[in-house]
Amino acid sequence: MATKVALVDDDQNILTTVSILLESEGFEVDKYSDGEEALKGLAENPPDLAVLDIKMPRMDGMELLNRLRRTTTLPVIFLTSKDDEIDEFLGLKMGADDYIRKPFSQRLLVERIRTVLRRHGTVKESEKEGEEDILSRGKLRLDSVRHACFWDDKEVTLTVTEFMLLHALALRPGHVKSRDQLMDAAYDDNIYVDDRTIDSHIKRLRKKIKATDPDFSAIETLYGVGYRFKEK
Repeated sequence: MATKVALVDDDQNILTTVSILLESEGFEVDKYSDGEEALKGLAENPPDLAVLDIKMPRMDGMELLNRLRRTTTLPVIFLTSKDDEIDEFLGLKMGADDYIRKPFSQRLLVERIRTVLRRHGTVKESEKEGEEDILSRGKLRLDSVRHACFWDDKEVTLTVTEFMLLHALALRPGHVKSRDQLMDAAYDDNIYVDDRTIDSHIKRLRKKIKATDPDFSAIETLYGVGYRFKEK
């Protein structure tokens, strides 16, 4: 049975092009044109993951996510044209697993869908690719297949972007990564983000690990240069 993705967007062009893309990649797709329609459909026919637009009539993506989180841990990715960082912050805080801005790379969207599914353990066996790949650096352990992060054997829940940034830093301890290099590691070539976005991701990344270990200091800032991972 194919992995089912629910696509919720009031833009018919997006619904058509993305559904064709996902179906060509082996996914089953349910399409909804607004939040209210999706809320009912998701309850009656639950998918493995939902891709939501934010700005929609009748019920926007934020409210739909809020309603969903009352009853389910369904993986959710926001796909939206809104570029205000506060929307990304609120979406992730409310329980979204990732946030992709329009216009987007089709390759990036498919990969992030698969990454979130792997992290939630909902990828069908026939769709799993490659062997387990573990990166260990001191107290840090990163599982690249499942996109799982462990610090001192305690799991830390990260977004896809946070995981990719941490992996890029930990891959070569002691080596400085500029913000541009981190952008390349975490985003597709067609996506541009400014330095403040990278800084915000690093700030949230540190905060999440510090919630497990208040003494965490492995990510070092070199002002005006970038960041590096210190392996103790």
